[in-house]
Amino acid sequence: AAFGAVPALVVSDNLKSGVIRACFYEPEINRSYAEMAAHYGTAILPARPYKPRDKAKVEGAVLLVQRWIIARLRNRRFFSLDELNAAVREEVARLNARVSRHLGAARQELFETLDRPAMQPLPPEPFVHADWRRATVGPDYHVRLDGHHYSVPHEMIRQQLWARLTSGTVEIFRAGKRVACHRRAAPGDTGATTLNDHRPASHRRYAETTPSQLRERAARIGPATAILIDVILRDRPHPEQGFRSCLGILRLSRSYGPERLEAACDRALAINTRTMASVKSILINRLDGRRPNQSPEAPPITHANIRGAKFFH
Repeated sequence: AAFGAVPALVVSDNLKSGVIRACFYEPEINRSYAEMAAHYGTAILPARPYKPRDKAKVEGAVLLVQRWIIARLRNRRFFSLDELNAAVREEVARLNARVSRHLGAARQELFETLDRPAMQPLPPEPFVHADWRRATVGPDYHVRLDGHHYSVPHEMIRQQLWARLTSGTVEIFRAGKRVACHRRAAPGDTGATTLNDHRPASHRRYAETTPSQLRERAARIGPATAILIDVILRDRPHPEQGFRSCLGILRLSRSYGPERLEAACDRALAINTRTMASVKSILINRLDGRRPNQSPEAPPITHANIRGAKFFH
């Protein structure tokens, strides 16, 4: 951006932030670095290891910067990065405007006449830096990045994916294809960001559950069930805390039928119990057809030494 144009090739050093593995034939370029080059339409051609002549002009430019910029600014104090950058830009412009003895002209003049015509124009949008990381999907179909959890399609549980993090977004890729995109959480946020489409069908139904839906389902079974569900929802500080208990009670109708469930809820209200485990226990022990104060009748005992009630009449 400082030049206002892009060269066709960039000969870089083999610094680790740019070149992961130096090799004359097939160097491995850092993914973020390669992404930047692709954005600007240029190619990265790393210099050969231990071959400073591959980038001799760059090495010479370092010496120029030390002599004409760093040396001139060494005694100045700066109170912000913007202030330092402004001073550096001023010194660079002064250096490029000086006529070089070796070149016979100013560097800025040579750049405008020789280099700029051979360069490509900048793309309309600036490059947005991204950090690439490997991430393993947990059993809850989320990947953990900087302490925050981001969802991916549940079919990808336990797979290793690539995450692309910018200052504002988190994108998840599998085999080069984007499978999820989220707004990046604020630093220190250890919560979770979950898209409904990433959930399994059962989790999606639970996430879409509302108190009114639970009350409507309970009312279709019977008044006692409706009252019990309403009591459970009202007893919790937040209705969502009672969703699992209510869903468990309503699902008992699949195994025991709506009539028995209604009777079990009626008995649960009579004995002042409000848990799914208690309703299930009533059904298992077949207490749903008996009044709370009604004791089970034992069958009459038949024995030769017992004369029975008829003997006394």
